[in-house]
Amino acid sequence: MGCRRFVRLSYRLRYMVLNTPSPIFFCAIALENMLVVNCFRKTFGGLVALDDVNIDIKKGLMTMLIGPNGSGKTTLINCITGFYKPARGRVWFEGKDITGWSPYKVYNEGLVRTFQIPQPFQNLTVLENMLTAYRGNPGESFIKALYRKAWISEEVKATEMAFEILELLDLHHMWDSPVTHLSGGQMKLVEAGRAIMSGAKMIVMDEPASGIYPKLAHEVFSQLTEMKKKLRVTFLIVEHRLELVLPYVDYVYAMSTGKIISEGKLKEVLSDPAVIDSYLGR
Repeated sequence: MGCRRFVRLSYRLRYMVLNTPSPIFFCAIALENMLVVNCFRKTFGGLVALDDVNIDIKKGLMTMLIGPNGSGKTTLINCITGFYKPARGRVWFEGKDITGWSPYKVYNEGLVRTFQIPQPFQNLTVLENMLTAYRGNPGESFIKALYRKAWISEEVKATEMAFEILELLDLHHMWDSPVTHLSGGQMKLVEAGRAIMSGAKMIVMDEPASGIYPKLAHEVFSQLTEMKKKLRVTFLIVEHRLELVLPYVDYVYAMSTGKIISEGKLKEVLSDPAVIDSYLGR
């Protein structure tokens, strides 16, 4: 679909939602899309890193972004999560225009990003790392921290929530271990768990299978799939190790030279001649 046509269609749908009295129609539209990227363009000097990129992430699915090195994948997620500002285009998260927002505002909205190299608090335990992401604890207030009754109930609630997530991620037996004792794959699960602790509705992950053994990579994706099913979290994942993620992904976008060149089910996209040519450098 051309960029101008996509823009017209997006604005037409938004007009219908805003001017339709039926709440049923509004819910049908709102539940369909978690994230919509509309005609993103990003340049670095004379280099066009993103060239009119359109993607539509469905709520509750695990969507993957693939493509050879330099195709624009990381630039795209940097623009979505506020680390870069697009030169042109818009991004909507749950129907709200978040284009150009700072990373902390995007995070507060429930769109949380993790990075290729995990960045836990190395001097804390696994449980303590989880608790750092919990929001709204009155004990963080300088005044209320002095009065145990003001924060103890919220502290108990946060701890119970952390243990539930650690159990889901199969890390509950390591709750009191220093986070540095975890493997690389387990650290990536801790980062996903911290995202949930923060109230994430959608998690953007950059190569969660990078640098870990295939068996452990399958365990990581199995746990992420459990999070998707049980917690109804939406995922957008950038990944290169395609053979590992085949059983877990719901939908795929393929990029090359800053453009979306194919989309659909993973097997369909991998058999697309345009995708094959992009990986072979033709």
